[in-house]
Amino acid sequence: MFAKIKNFLYFPVASYFRFFAAIRLKKWNPKIIVITGSNGKTTLLHMVEAQIGEKARYSHHANSSFGIPFDILDLHRTTLIKTEWIKLFLYAPLHVFHKIPNEKIYVVEADCDRPGEGKFLAEFLHPDVTLWVSSSKTHAMNFDSLVRAGKFETVEDAVAYEFGYFLEYCKVLSVIDGNSPLMKKQVVRSEAEIRAVKSTSLKNYAVDKFGTSFTIDDKKYLFGALLPIESFTSIAMTKMLTEYLDLKFDRSFSKFLMPPGRGSVFTGIKDITIVDSCYNANLSSMKAILEMYSKIKSDKKWAVIGDMLELGELEREEHEKLADILVDLKIERLVFLGPRVLRYTMPKLKTHQGKEIIIDGFVNPPEVLEYLQSNLKGEEVILFKGARFMEGIIENLLKNKDDSNKLSRREKIWEKRRKKWGL
Repeated sequence: MFAKIKNFLYFPVASYFRFFAAIRLKKWNPKIIVITGSNGKTTLLHMVEAQIGEKARYSHHANSSFGIPFDILDLHRTTLIKTEWIKLFLYAPLHVFHKIPNEKIYVVEADCDRPGEGKFLAEFLHPDVTLWVSSSKTHAMNFDSLVRAGKFETVEDAVAYEFGYFLEYCKVLSVIDGNSPLMKKQVVRSEAEIRAVKSTSLKNYAVDKFGTSFTIDDKKYLFGALLPIESFTSIAMTKMLTEYLDLKFDRSFSKFLMPPGRGSVFTGIKDITIVDSCYNANLSSMKAILEMYSKIKSDKKWAVIGDMLELGELEREEHEKLADILVDLKIERLVFLGPRVLRYTMPKLKTHQGKEIIIDGFVNPPEVLEYLQSNLKGEEVILFKGARFMEGIIENLLKNKDDSNKLSRREKIWEKRRKKWGL
């Protein structure tokens, strides 16, 4: 019942904050660049920030119908505790009169967690430029009803249509992944110029535990983080954006900082290498990261794989498809975390798994932490991908405890939830 009331009030309450944010946005009047998509939004935003720097303001940690108005109004949630809402409601009208930002460009990450969110944000922002980096089954449980009602044939179509509002309301330029049929279907809704990134421009891709290299056309790009092959789309989109803005493009990406939980590499206890990609987990992001990980050479490769959330009626199907991806992964040990991977992925994997690999599974994060601490011999490379507070496991395995500041979900509410789980 509470969830139904919360969903019913979502847009009416968000409209309250959007109303005041719209006043401040009109007074500010920046050039608006929207970065959207199912996966890769935050990494793309960080790539754009590495190029544009202080010329723009960025919506870090804000991509929803609430988060974006909060960001425009300089309202910051620090604890994520419910009592914060009283202050937010009272301060929203007052923050309209705060000093207008000096930056003339606003780079804003925008998600579509539910039907109506794309339209709600797109008609509010009216972006000058839209960078749509990916489209897949994200937050699928929120779109199941549209498929049941016959409005869309698949969840993927429903999700893509919602993202398509950012094309529809875009004023000047939209850039899409030219290899995505889902995106191509939405192009007809746009009156802006459409440019597409094609996979044929990627000439070479290589990754090891120290970083990643891309060769796009005749130029080489090096990153000190682990990026899946799909990230070449973000590099190409960033370059197109700098050309549109008539800014110099820094091919070295010297100022690029990897967002937490998207492929960061840490040294852990016993000189293990931790690959932290635990933020965000759906089948497409799982596939991308696992294919990347398969290219890393090591005789001691492990993986901790967690649940994928918010899949609704596709939960079993998607978790069983995950087993089909994992079967080709060349690793020494695989550890499952969560009831969904234990119920669907692990049994499916064991039915067609014909190689020697140690497979174990646990419901709760403290069990995985204890298992790792007991079984690590030293110098293992361990990938973390999936839900269920994996960042808490990683925090306890770090060699340098100060690195915990570089992990995801550092807010107080997440600290409290991890403590409840015994982390």
